[in-house]
Amino acid sequence: MSLPEHPAFIPHALTIAGSDSGGGAGIQADLKTFSALGAYGLSVISALTAQNTRGVTGVHAVPPAFVAAQLDAVFSDIRIDAAKCGMLATADIIHAVAASVRQHRPKWLVLDTVMIAKGGHPLLAADAVAALRDELLPLASLITPNLPEAAALLGEPVVRDEDGMLAQAERLLALGADAVLMKGGHLENTADSPDWLVTRDGAERFPAVRVVTRNTHGTGCTLSAALTALRPPRRNWAETVHDAKHWLTEALTAADRLQVGHGIGPVHHFHAWW
Repeated sequence: MSLPEHPAFIPHALTIAGSDSGGGAGIQADLKTFSALGAYGLSVISALTAQNTRGVTGVHAVPPAFVAAQLDAVFSDIRIDAAKCGMLATADIIHAVAASVRQHRPKWLVLDTVMIAKGGHPLLAADAVAALRDELLPLASLITPNLPEAAALLGEPVVRDEDGMLAQAERLLALGADAVLMKGGHLENTADSPDWLVTRDGAERFPAVRVVTRNTHGTGCTLSAALTALRPPRRNWAETVHDAKHWLTEALTAADRLQVGHGIGPVHHFHAWW
């Protein structure tokens, strides 16, 4: 097998998120995604979870001061081309992350507004939603809420159609993020799985085949990580979203090959190799 040519530029991508002991979501999914898409991955762990494909049985939040220490260690030594925030667990951790982001100013920051695990376990304390909205959202280059997360951030009902998606995306944009990718996977009675990218220059629809599989664990983490890894060498968010969604669709299509666990299994991050 011939080896590919070395790329001229290897992005450094940082994930600030929780650890998934089952390996399908969180920093494990992020680092797999970074590697699969040609980025060098770094991680700052915000929480430990005891979980598998059947659900989350425990969460242990990392002390905020140690989250800050991890961030200082990384930013003080290593060039960061793009960063993403996933599960941040508590308001105090969000305060620590926001302070570090304001200090170090990574060029691209993707905010995955993680609130609830696939099995329904809460991953963000109720009092932390306001901190996420008020402190981190205005610092984000792109936020990637699904429909329940968008509703929680806005204090509104969950929308059920694409007109509602667009309206809520506009209201989220007004809160300070540079761009919003509203994920439509929770829409019912739709043949495809449409996402809407909304920026101050307009809106663009990104359809995708709705892959029939139960193995969707870590899909949101994986998409936001793909956006983080792919953004530095690309011209804009539209190009980045297009490529990230195409790659994720292939990872979902190949997910059943893995046969991991007895519940909701992970997507196949390395589908292009094995």
